Amino acid sequence: MFTNRVVWITGASSGIGEALAARFSRENARVVLSARRQPELERVRQHCIDAGAAPENMLVLPFDVTDLPSLPVAADHVISHFGQIDLLINNAGLSQRSLCKDTDLSVYQKLLDVDVMGQIALTKAVLPHMLERQSGHLAVTASVAGKVGVPLRTGYCAAKHAVMGFFDALRAEVEDDGILVSTITPGFIRTDISRNALAADGSAFGEEDENIAGGMDVGECADVIVSALARGKREIPVGKGKEMAALWVKRVAPEMMFKLARKQN
Repeated sequence: MFTNRVVWITGASSGIGEALAARFSRENARVVLSARRQPELERVRQHCIDAGAAPENMLVLPFDVTDLPSLPVAADHVISHFGQIDLLINNAGLSQRSLCKDTDLSVYQKLLDVDVMGQIALTKAVLPHMLERQSGHLAVTASVAGKVGVPLRTGYCAAKHAVMGFFDALRAEVEDDGILVSTITPGFIRTDISRNALAADGSAFGEEDENIAGGMDVGECADVIVSALARGKREIPVGKGKEMAALWVKRVAPEMMFKLARKQN
């Protein structure tokens, strides 16, 4: 399905992004790895090559998604290098662990810059290329937090609700032009997301949530996502815990979900 397809993954230096890179490389895709940390991207590239990927199919392209003027330049580079972009997975992101009353406004700004504006700006940089080809697939890693609000994540929930809304609306605009749009909705996945989350003052939270520690294996998560993307699925829930039931409860019994959310941390 993805042989010779050009798949561009942001946030590819760790977690879900790294696992997706490994999975797509096994599918013989041509994979673009982007994040801020070039040494980590080089590590991921080498890991994929060691597992059998052709070196010429793995491109490292580091950048910061908050550097908005650089994103069209990055898109042009990918098109120049591989000739096309078939699938963009907007996977870069930050989480949060702090009460609203304690959280500095700069933390909210950073969450929105990384988790929302960076995703929108890169998508807009790639969209004209896909519209011209009348083909392509745009995806974003949102979250169950993009559907359900829970304590300690006011900024994160705001950002993920925002990208869910943006990509749902974009889908309605471009699907008739031959462009697929998928929102990936992970629950608790075993990554460093909580360790890297922003605390109230903007520093790293530095601790692993119990729910994250007991979550789905990141490799299994990548398998689910890639399979669903191959089928063109518009919304892709992925996880194995009670948080996945929250998607259903929020839809059919929102008052119950509001009460249950108060007990989460």
